[in-house]
Amino acid sequence: MKLPLFPLQSVFYPGETVPLHIFEDRYKQLINDCRREAMTFGVPVYINNSISYGTEVQLVEVVNTYDTGEMDVVCVARQVFKVLSFEKQLEGKLYGGGEIEFLDHENDADEGLREEVLQKVEELYDIMDVPFTKTSPKQFNSYSLAHKMGLSFEQEYELLLMRRETDRLNFIKAHLEATTHVLHKVNRTKEVIEMNGHFKNFDPLDFQDFKL
Repeated sequence: MKLPLFPLQSVFYPGETVPLHIFEDRYKQLINDCRREAMTFGVPVYINNSISYGTEVQLVEVVNTYDTGEMDVVCVARQVFKVLSFEKQLEGKLYGGGEIEFLDHENDADEGLREEVLQKVEELYDIMDVPFTKTSPKQFNSYSLAHKMGLSFEQEYELLLMRRETDRLNFIKAHLEATTHVLHKVNRTKEVIEMNGHFKNFDPLDFQDFKL
């Protein structure tokens, strides 16, 4: 199918709220077309100087409209797609678009794995002394906290391309384990540094039976 496309250097996950500030004429036209025709558009991820995959988004609300015609809008992300072709300008429009193909996703993760990943997220937040709001494993999925666990842009994109929920959760789990391991080492190093210069009590060693 053909979809208007709005490439951005950002990753959006299905179900995520997407706030956008619209200031270019082509995208002002796109938002106005979405309001008028109730159509959706795609946000392909601009990465490595190309666009290959992205997320379909639906306009929910125009929050502010400025005298300049600029807008603050809220959208919701829906489905992940692959870009099959791209035109810089659709016929009769200022904005671009292209042929896309939606990816099938398999929600195959069991509750035990979701619970395990949630515990690791909580451990990370605890080490960093950041408040964590407990979530039920039944309501939790790989996209829920994807932007809030220190993934790099490249890692977020890699996660977007995974079709199975089990693969996504295992990917996040491995990242959390590596990150918490590093943070524990950082905290231990910090403690050692803070101890330097302090008077230390050493246990006296008994050399009575010592042999060289």
